[in-house]
Amino acid sequence: MSLSRREFLQALAIASAGGMSLQSNFVNAQGNAQKFYDLPKFGNVHFLHFTDCHAQLLPIYFREPNVNLGIGGQEGKTPHLVGEYFLKANGIAPGTRNAHAFTYLDYVAAAQNYGKMGGFAHMATLIKQIKANRPGSLLLDGGDTWQGSGTSLWTNGRDMVDAALALGVDVMTPHWEMTLGEKRVMEIVNGDFKGKVSFIAQNIKTSDFGDMVFNPYVMKVQNGIQVAIIGQAFPYTPIANPRYFTPDWTFGIQEENMQKTIDEVRSKGAKVVVLLSHNGMDVDLKMASRVRGLDAILGGHTHDGVPIPVKVKNAGGVTLVTNAGSNSKFLGVLDFDVKGGKPVDFRYKLLPIFSNMIPADPTMSKLITKIRAPFEAKLNEKLATTEGLLYRRGNFNGSFDQLILDGLMAQKNAEIAFSPGFRWGTSLLPGQAITRENLMDQTAITYPYTTVTNMSGETIKTILEDVADNLFNPDPYYQQGGDMVRVGGMQYTIDPAQTAGKRITDMRLNGKPIEASKTYKVAGWAPVSEEAKNAGGEAIWDVMERHLRDVKVVKAVKLNEPIIKGASNNPGMAPI
Repeated sequence: MSLSRREFLQALAIASAGGMSLQSNFVNAQGNAQKFYDLPKFGNVHFLHFTDCHAQLLPIYFREPNVNLGIGGQEGKTPHLVGEYFLKANGIAPGTRNAHAFTYLDYVAAAQNYGKMGGFAHMATLIKQIKANRPGSLLLDGGDTWQGSGTSLWTNGRDMVDAALALGVDVMTPHWEMTLGEKRVMEIVNGDFKGKVSFIAQNIKTSDFGDMVFNPYVMKVQNGIQVAIIGQAFPYTPIANPRYFTPDWTFGIQEENMQKTIDEVRSKGAKVVVLLSHNGMDVDLKMASRVRGLDAILGGHTHDGVPIPVKVKNAGGVTLVTNAGSNSKFLGVLDFDVKGGKPVDFRYKLLPIFSNMIPADPTMSKLITKIRAPFEAKLNEKLATTEGLLYRRGNFNGSFDQLILDGLMAQKNAEIAFSPGFRWGTSLLPGQAITRENLMDQTAITYPYTTVTNMSGETIKTILEDVADNLFNPDPYYQQGGDMVRVGGMQYTIDPAQTAGKRITDMRLNGKPIEASKTYKVAGWAPVSEEAKNAGGEAIWDVMERHLRDVKVVKAVKLNEPIIKGASNNPGMAPI
């Protein structure tokens, strides 16, 4: 499918008039659609970027967080801004499409008004239109693409590989892809992607001799200009995910090697150098301040939608740092104007993808229908109904996380439950059916085992302290990914600004203090140890399917959140 600019804008207007706009007047709807997605060409080097789609092929609801704390030097800075603080910092008017796309504000009403977002068929149309007036532009995939849905799990990533090829991805770097295992990753890289998609990572090496597993970078020519894209996989993959998936590979930030790689591509004539990163925003910001020669970092992992790039000064000049959100909700477009062998100006736009404002690409729609066909009945089976908003996102808890905690405690007869601080997982509006697909959107991983463990109070505190340090360590290079472990049944107090080992206090169960030497029955899931895998615990989706069928109607969920010290005026936290 190839649309002219006029045909594309006409299609946008028609789609918009079908229910996207607050205004019923067709002329106004047409004008709004044209203005929203009309992105004039700029410069002569162009990158399109999406990341962290987590295998969401169809349009979805996804609520942005009301808690994204920045501590110490990160407080009040991008990306640690939520709600009205975010709108003010980014010049976004309240009550608009952009306000809905980028924040949690008035989420249910806004979602009901503006509809679902994302979807590969809609993103495909937008990509084709933007590429039409940007010759040579490259589509970059920041990773977390092959994981996050029932179909991606059941097809071993095949659905997303086929979708990425149809989308026209040029370059990719990984994270959750690694949870398919080394063998499967290499099958795709050396088979499906060969000659089509450059799968790059400068920080993945063999554990025996330290050889590069993948190409560290790829060089392309755009409009006569040599450009280089360097890959940075998630540095802490063997810690955040089971080590047994990648036993022969090492990861890490590899800052020194990064500088060598930048110098190498510069010596080979690259006039524009960008890093396709899955570090997370805070790590990218630190790296940008310490290495020289990067024009931009197009980042992922932390799911932050960053509409205005942060300009970071370093010994080589300035590096632009941004992040393109998640769940196929956004498409980033970075244009450089290169003159005299270097970029002299740039434009960046992070475009929200309102799916009933953009016509679906018929070729991609046909592929998605084919992918889903064998699983439709299974995906669409209703398990329960929700009376309240169900979402996952935020430093401490989300309502779907709480539902999982409640299910674990009920089904496993446990006093306390832990659920991982995953950032992926779509949202459900009040009144929606909870289908098996919705459940898989929250649980589709290759290590879904549930556990029931007798833990001492001392061990519980150690676990909470370790996760808190991963999240709130003042040095971003020691932040190993994810949000705070979600806790059910037990209350506690946290001081994020404290030092390691001193953040967690006043742990209580049913109002009584947790005793260090006393044993408590704790349920959990997604263990990273091989011992837990070998124990063969029940899969979390089986536990939750049983729980949802038992409750039938999920009442408005009350979040079990800690008391947070020192954050009352933090612009990264807002009450709801």
